[in-house]
Amino acid sequence: MLRFAGFGLDQQRGELQGPDGVAIKLRPKTFEMLRLFATSGGRVLSKQELMEAVWPNVHVGEDSLFQCIRELRTALGDERRQLIKLASGGGYSLTADVVIEPEASAVHAEVLAAVVAEPAVPAEAEAAPIQTLAPRSIFNLRSPAVIGAVAAFCVIIIGLAVAAPVLKPDFLFKRTPPRIAVTAIVDGSNDSRGAAVAAEVTARLTDGFAKIQNISVVAPRATAGVESASAVAASPDYEIRGELQHGDQSWTLRARIIKAGSGEVQAVAAASAVADEADAQVQQSRLVAGVGHVLARRLNELLEPSASSSASRKSSAGGDKVAVEQSLASINQTTRERFGMAQSMLQKALDEDPDNVDLAVALSSLQMRGIQMVWFSPEEAVAVEAKANATLERALRLKPNSIPVLEASCRFLSATNHFVESLVTCAKALSFDPWNGSALYLIGLGQIYLGRFDDALATFQQADRYDTPPASRWTWLLGAGMTYALMERYEEALPWLQRSIAITPGTGRSHFLLAAAYQRSGRSEEAKAAIAEGLRLRPGTNRRSVWPPMKNASPICIAAWDRVVQAEVDAGLPEQ
Repeated sequence: MLRFAGFGLDQQRGELQGPDGVAIKLRPKTFEMLRLFATSGGRVLSKQELMEAVWPNVHVGEDSLFQCIRELRTALGDERRQLIKLASGGGYSLTADVVIEPEASAVHAEVLAAVVAEPAVPAEAEAAPIQTLAPRSIFNLRSPAVIGAVAAFCVIIIGLAVAAPVLKPDFLFKRTPPRIAVTAIVDGSNDSRGAAVAAEVTARLTDGFAKIQNISVVAPRATAGVESASAVAASPDYEIRGELQHGDQSWTLRARIIKAGSGEVQAVAAASAVADEADAQVQQSRLVAGVGHVLARRLNELLEPSASSSASRKSSAGGDKVAVEQSLASINQTTRERFGMAQSMLQKALDEDPDNVDLAVALSSLQMRGIQMVWFSPEEAVAVEAKANATLERALRLKPNSIPVLEASCRFLSATNHFVESLVTCAKALSFDPWNGSALYLIGLGQIYLGRFDDALATFQQADRYDTPPASRWTWLLGAGMTYALMERYEEALPWLQRSIAITPGTGRSHFLLAAAYQRSGRSEEAKAAIAEGLRLRPGTNRRSVWPPMKNASPICIAAWDRVVQAEVDAGLPEQ
């Protein structure tokens, strides 16, 4: 056991323990990196050294390294980056002193040696006769005290039995998390690279599901005729199976969740990636994320059933699902017209089923986007915010692990400029769906307002590598372009902003940012055209109104936005 800064690194169990002794979940690669830091004696480890040690014989990009570093800092609560520190010449080091704690067996050996070395029992004590006590009954079962105790115990048991239906299952018993087995992806590609790609995809999919908080990933069941006792004990509740295909222009991964006991298919997902993708890591990442995102959300639905009444579920489940899905599409591909239609549709469905938590959460989430896009008057925004806050507080009490509820709460906190709280809530959403690009976008947005531009850029780029869900793609593209502009890297901002606008051209805000990037890149005519399009979509916008809300924003963020807004004014945005 290695101890540092209050944490314990159990090398035998492969486990990081917090100061309270509770295990902190880490991916195997992240744990291995932390072990390297802890055993390096405080030495600076170069990026190359870390990558070669953690990913031997595998070519990975620096993004994999950065992801592990971010996960370690999150696990260690190292927001100020003082434990895992970036060295001036590149590389990283663990700055805390590490103490090696002896193994339990060694401690036991020392105790045993001490016991053996104890002084001999005095002779007079040895000579003392040993008294044998006659056995007798400990309790008189007919005594009034015993009868009363038994009666009280029965009352308690009956009371718990009556209360059990309204209490959470974990109140009486610690519920074992569902077990998931990710079986090896079958290579059906007839391609020489297929076996290697299938193996890498299997490993990435397993790593992803191992991050999910309320499940445990186990080895697939043995296929031999007789299973061992340990295999039976660890037999999965669900299995994830899949096949890899290769066409003329793309790889396709198809996967499904199967209920192990019955063989019933619970969900099916498919994803494709361009075969000639220059970066094989991105290709594999998008294949895994494409199926992982869908399956993780379906698994969350299975484990977090609707909190609506049974009558409501029976009467309107199908219609509600359609309404929620269409409204979410409107959140992700935002235009004012789509927003208005989705809001009316959800409000109508909620009027017909006022106790439906899922509908209320979807409406609140949509309206938060409306607040962010300034599509409510100031008076309307105050009322909408208060109602959404009450709705989400109730939903979190009823469904604390629901991905849609956590996403809506994250969006609410972001829209109301509670950025630190938003980061925490979005991180929890990611703990149930590691491929959630919408949550990553909101994390990146929070990092921007906190002045952490490098972190924000890495977060948006991670979302782009996953590219899930596709309907949200424009958000992280916009986020990356925005971050580059705030960092005064305007040429690099242009392609991200252009790609975002190509997907969702109706927001207006994106065009103003594009104008700033054009203006500072020396392309003034294109900057003026972008301003004109932005004003067509958002008439009346001026220097003051183009600013996003800056409550709780860091001075670094405010100063950067001031430079961007000045570039927009130089391109033709009206002063007032």
